[in-house]
Amino acid sequence: MTEIKQMEVITHEFSLEHFNSQIEFAISNYNSHGLKADNFDNIVIGGLGGSGIGGKIAKAYFSDKSSLPIEVYSDYNLPKYTSKKSLVILCSYSGLTEETLALYEQAKNIGCTIICISSGGDLFANATKDKYPLYVVETGYQPRMALGFSLTYNLLILGELFGVDTKKELVNAQSIYTDCANYQALAKEYLEVFKGNENFKFAIVADNATEAVGIRFCQQIQENAKAEAFVNVLPEANHNAFETYYGELPTNFIFINSQTNARNTGRFAYLKHLLEKQNNKVVEINLVDASIYELYKAIYITDWISIYLADKRDSDKMHVPNIMGLKNFLKTF
Repeated sequence: MTEIKQMEVITHEFSLEHFNSQIEFAISNYNSHGLKADNFDNIVIGGLGGSGIGGKIAKAYFSDKSSLPIEVYSDYNLPKYTSKKSLVILCSYSGLTEETLALYEQAKNIGCTIICISSGGDLFANATKDKYPLYVVETGYQPRMALGFSLTYNLLILGELFGVDTKKELVNAQSIYTDCANYQALAKEYLEVFKGNENFKFAIVADNATEAVGIRFCQQIQENAKAEAFVNVLPEANHNAFETYYGELPTNFIFINSQTNARNTGRFAYLKHLLEKQNNKVVEINLVDASIYELYKAIYITDWISIYLADKRDSDKMHVPNIMGLKNFLKTF
């Protein structure tokens, strides 16, 4: 078994400045699972919060590459269709997430093929005891700042399953972090657009390829900056949320466009014009495509935005007392 590095709690800034090491660790510690897509009917990925978002991003990346349906569940129960021919991938950074542990027991009782990603706790112990494939993660990070581990593992696991060389793309993505200062400056520049409006809610507008990255961004704004944030996805949002954009709104708009669909790019342009015409502030993060490199870059920039927003709002980005209070309550429930 790979020895897990023991560390003190790591700051968010350190996590981002050394984000490359998470990708490197996952690549170095990845062992072939030897599974083939032909042996399964479907894939279920389970995880919550910072441990679950890697599955959502990986699912989106594989939407045009997977020969099997992939669903991500952040709940206590597996879908009814789960069977012995389901591959269940479970991620819990701490290994103590009660919803994920419930999914583990259900998958085990059904007889699913199970793969786990964890740094320790019950999930780590159970997977070790039951001899399921287990991909280890370094300890000491806040779970929401450990995405480099879980996302990289998910991409490698699914890549091997579907015969897609994600490792090559992941190695290429590591070059992003040789220019950290540039992306930090870009994040500050984006946030400066909303100067004086840092207490407004944040609306992240994404397309289908970047929806999961947008969800990740919202999670980071919520946990780090303690600010309200939500995602609207085009083209669907043009059929509903679009009708709420009248006048000057107490909202900061950030667009994340993969630019993989010309029609959607036109929708982004129209929406930007509409909002700005009514004195609303809009920041555009335009990707080159929906490659692993571009997705990791977008995650990196938006993570920094959440950190700088937390500082502007004087928020305690390291601690999540409401979440911890709920967890303590559930222990007695």
